[in-house]
Amino acid sequence: MERKTRQREAICAAFQRADRPLGPHEVLAEAQQVIGGLGLATVYRAVRDLLEAGWLQPVELPGEPPRYEVAGKHHHHHFRCLQCAKVYELEGCPSTLDRLLPPGFRMTDHQIVLYGQCASCTSLTSS
Repeated sequence: MERKTRQREAICAAFQRADRPLGPHEVLAEAQQVIGGLGLATVYRAVRDLLEAGWLQPVELPGEPPRYEVAGKHHHHHFRCLQCAKVYELEGCPSTLDRLLPPGFRMTDHQIVLYGQCASCTSLTSS
């Protein structure tokens, strides 16, 4: 990873503050609260470097551009709000997934994404 800069520190802090997967535009909005003149190209370069360094890992959702989260977390799944499009981490994992497999099949990995409304969006629609 390249040397530490104020921009890179603001980008890393944005991921840590959010504590959820972020897309480049979300990172930019968060980091601009610290460094107003930060640009999207700087965010993309930093994300690329942080991926190469193993500090970030991609979060791939079907049909969407990747988001990124801090690497090294325990196994988890994700929730995507259909209203605001934010993605959140879900704790826990169902231990009975192997029961869904046809006879003779062996599961080697899995990803679960739940979809719906986050708490913020639910409170807006119920007001």
